[in-house]
Amino acid sequence: MSRLKLGIPKGSLQDATLDLFARAGWKIAVSSRSYVPSIDDAEIECLLVRAQEMARYVETGALDAGITGHDWVVETGSAVDELAELIYAKKRLARIRWVLAVPEDSAVQQPRDLAGKVIATEVVHITEAYLARHGVTARVDFSWGATEVKVPQLADAIVEVTETGSSLRANRLRIIDTVLESATVFIMNRRAAADVWKREKAENLILMLQGAIAAATKVGLLLNVRRDDLPRVLDVLPALKNPTVSTLSDPEWVAVNTIIEEAVVRQILPKLKAANAQGIVEYPLNKIVL
Repeated sequence: MSRLKLGIPKGSLQDATLDLFARAGWKIAVSSRSYVPSIDDAEIECLLVRAQEMARYVETGALDAGITGHDWVVETGSAVDELAELIYAKKRLARIRWVLAVPEDSAVQQPRDLAGKVIATEVVHITEAYLARHGVTARVDFSWGATEVKVPQLADAIVEVTETGSSLRANRLRIIDTVLESATVFIMNRRAAADVWKREKAENLILMLQGAIAAATKVGLLLNVRRDDLPRVLDVLPALKNPTVSTLSDPEWVAVNTIIEEAVVRQILPKLKAANAQGIVEYPLNKIVL
């Protein structure tokens, strides 16, 4: 049997990735003592790998495919195919940024002020390339975790990853510039990508993962309304494209089915009721395939 050797990111992305796979239809079980998770798909073989190392293992063919950050593909200079973005991170469905930050009271205001200074970061090559683009010569030191505490005693500035900026603010750090914007990506070994079966398996997997991401913040809404009141209801409903309107057994009534952002439900339900909608049902979604 053909199998797709798939790398699952170990570390900060692990829980979010396992949850995403579950919503996409794959159950992955991880043992605390094993780096080989089980998955309920005989055509996939999983391995837990740190996101920082994923691209190198995919490039060499030790893995056919993997999920990691675009930033780590850039940092390692790995020759892999990025098949798709999967817009999710540790805490939310969003891209992340690597930012240049300094203490709040630092005199540094722009990249050129860092000439001759020390910068601590986990992404040394990305930072060096950024400094080169700005014509700045500075020392870039590799930092393994807890980079925020390196300034000002051990470094003048840091390049650190952030989703919301809250951790930087909590450590009294000020962002100077965005060094790189990144997203989670599905990558594939180029030889494996040329294999028809493996490519199709990977693309089908991506389709379902992206469908689960698309559905994460949305819900379905089903309601009944008299035909005469339908225009008022449609004016209230924001729709993914157009709501589905179906005739009921009573020709004077129709059913309306649509998809909306979960965050707006509490705002529009009273308006729908005021527009004479009845039997309003909100239901969760697993996947949306556009």
